[in-house]
Amino acid sequence: MAKEFERTQRVSHYLHEELARLLQNTVRDPRVQDVNLTGVEVSRDLSHAKVFFTLMSDVTSEERAEISAVLSRVSGFLRSELAKQSSMRTVPRISFRFDESVGRGRDMESLLREVRAADAKLHGEPEADSAGSTD
Repeated sequence: MAKEFERTQRVSHYLHEELARLLQNTVRDPRVQDVNLTGVEVSRDLSHAKVFFTLMSDVTSEERAEISAVLSRVSGFLRSELAKQSSMRTVPRISFRFDESVGRGRDMESLLREVRAADAKLHGEPEADSAGSTD
C-alpha cells in the first residue's frame, strides 16, 4: 500500500511540474498564460489525472469557462508531449478543473478584514495595518 501511495505522489509531482512548464513554454494560446496550476490528483491505477488550476487575475465565470474549454482542447496535445518526454508506460488522461479554494480564501480574508475593522470601531481602537498584522 505504501509503495502505491509513493508512486502516485511521484507521478502527481512530475505531472504538476511538466504541465506547468508545457503550459508556459509550449502552448501558444495567450489565454492560458494566466493559468496557475495548484495541484494534480492521480488515480490509483495511474490512468487519470485531475489537474487543478486557478487564474492570476480576476475573471468572469464566462472567461473562466472559456479558459477551461481551451485547456480541455489542449489536454490531448499535452498528454502526447508528456509521452514523448517521459519514460512512463502510459501517461494518464488529463482533465482540468478550476480550483475555487483560492477565490474562497480571498473572500474569507476580506471578510476577516471587515470584521477586524468593525471590531476596532466598536471598541474605539485605532485600525491596525491589515497587511502587517498576523493576529
